[in-house]
Amino acid sequence: MSNSIYNKLEACLKSVREKTDFVPEIALVLGSGLGAFADEKVNVEVSVNYDEIEGFPVSTVPGHKGRFVFGTVGGVNVAVMQGRVHYYEGYPISDVVLPARLLRMMGAKVLFLTNAAGGINPDFSAGDFMLIRDHVALFAPNPLVGTNVEELGTRFPDMSNVYDNKLCEIILDTAKELNISIKQGVYAQLTGPSYETPAEIRMLGKMGVDAVGMSTAVEAIAARHAGMKVCGISCIPNQASGIRKDPLTHEEVQQIASAAAPRFKALIAEAIENISDYISTEGIS
Repeated sequence: MSNSIYNKLEACLKSVREKTDFVPEIALVLGSGLGAFADEKVNVEVSVNYDEIEGFPVSTVPGHKGRFVFGTVGGVNVAVMQGRVHYYEGYPISDVVLPARLLRMMGAKVLFLTNAAGGINPDFSAGDFMLIRDHVALFAPNPLVGTNVEELGTRFPDMSNVYDNKLCEIILDTAKELNISIKQGVYAQLTGPSYETPAEIRMLGKMGVDAVGMSTAVEAIAARHAGMKVCGISCIPNQASGIRKDPLTHEEVQQIASAAAPRFKALIAEAIENISDYISTEGIS
């Protein structure tokens, strides 16, 4: 039986392939304030704007360029998303995770997710990095609801190791080598676009959540369903509502994430090379 989600993915893939036959090994999604990585660390072969791809959702968030950048980082083939789409922009959840699925169909073996997230853990400070070890996605629509896309994965995929333990170890080792401090914790995705209330933050804290944002978890679910290995890092530009006294603004998120960008770029670039070495050694497909 024809599946409309898979048909749309095939149309997107065909549209991309008309512009480039580049095959990425690792896909990287850049969150708010972190987009400069693609401009400074990627040896670019070609870029494709989202609005050039048939049926592809286009990011409307300030600071998100809205394009794929294909190239190499340290000799590793990468596809970099400069900007993502969010559920709060009004897209159906299947469109929100379409890019992750499309990257898998392009050939990517690993999805490296990044975001800017509000810190809930009281030990976190503005500008910290948090390695995502697990997530809470109960407050966002599950992207696997509906007819299963059999071409991508099984009906009931296991989620006990969403953020691959070995990839997490590689990132931690890389941070240590570079003398970059990195925390570890649980990320929660809420729908947005309003920031969370103090009561919601207290609830999340009691649930064991360390950082909160409006993306990432649904992408990770879709990627794991499609057979990709996943890892992720949050940049913590601010403490969440109720923990800090001042109102939250998107401009502040972008500014602090940008200030942390030099450390972020060094960590991501080196981690990509180390992850690629692991993939090659283990023969991961």
